[in-house]
Amino acid sequence: MQLLVNLTSKTWSLKILAQLHARIPGRQAPLIASTGASRSSFAASLDHLFHLGLLERNPGHGHPLRPEFRLTDKGKAVAAMASRIEEIVPDEEAFAVLRRSWTVPILAITGTPSRFSAIKSGLGPVTDRALSKSLGVLEEREWLRRDIDLSQRTPFPIYHAVNAGLKINQAISAGVR
Repeated sequence: MQLLVNLTSKTWSLKILAQLHARIPGRQAPLIASTGASRSSFAASLDHLFHLGLLERNPGHGHPLRPEFRLTDKGKAVAAMASRIEEIVPDEEAFAVLRRSWTVPILAITGTPSRFSAIKSGLGPVTDRALSKSLGVLEEREWLRRDIDLSQRTPFPIYHAVNAGLKINQAISAGVR
């Protein structure tokens, strides 16, 4: 989960990995063109992926000022997961929701019905406000369903991934196996 939280903390990380998995050349210009990212956001995400150990410089290829990157072994597995997620959400408007920091980690946790406190503890450093806002966005998108559990003395909400959200959860789980 920590890798997923770290990975999605930069806006374009998932999209870059999905494009590299689709065999887009690992140079800045082709990747920027295929992702639609701005140069500064792209550079930050690329650097982030490099520091996570998912990318490495391709030795012997590229100009020193225009390096070429390739996926590490760890990066190949994560890129395959990113590609599966992109296949589920090919629409750019919907993919914009996935670029938000907590969307993918929340969907990863909510494959089974979960309480707010369980989701929060599973994500680690998320604030109540950020989690609440993200849950609201996912619920509005109909990727997450909020139900009220009346089985206890005090009713409480539970959250469960549905529709495309459940498919994303399954794509993430398939990468973990």
